[in-house]
Amino acid sequence: MIDEQVRTALRQGIQEVRQSLPFSIDAWILLPDHLHTIWTLPENDDNFGSRWAVIKRVVSRQCGYLAGNDGRINESSAKRGESHIWQRRFWDHLIRDDLDLQRHLDYLHWNPVKHGYVKRVIDWPYSTFHRFVNQGIYSPDWGGVNEDDTAKIKFGE
Repeated sequence: MIDEQVRTALRQGIQEVRQSLPFSIDAWILLPDHLHTIWTLPENDDNFGSRWAVIKRVVSRQCGYLAGNDGRINESSAKRGESHIWQRRFWDHLIRDDLDLQRHLDYLHWNPVKHGYVKRVIDWPYSTFHRFVNQGIYSPDWGGVNEDDTAKIKFGE
């Protein structure tokens, strides 16, 4: 997922869907095999599925060859018009309050450390963490190798 072509396709998919179904991206983390996002949709709109469908379609059309050696997919996926680059489903959660938002932001930004890609959150380039540091929301050393930080980031796992 961090391949330049995938990042470009993701940007194009987001731009395409925003033309008919607007939303804002509050936070983002892109990892080699998955991503996490926090979105704000317009009031009285909970249509995450249609937005993801457009994004997945654009990325699959442009980068589906990255999903396998020969590009073949199984019969079940073919019937649904799916590629192997995406999971069939996605998980959504309605943010309940400021504490819930902070916990999800922490979880999202902590992911590259959790999965062993970096030792410090700030070292992962495919994240909104840098924007949050510039805005003064996180300190640059948040989520580093300090054991006190890692003890705080459990998120009920």
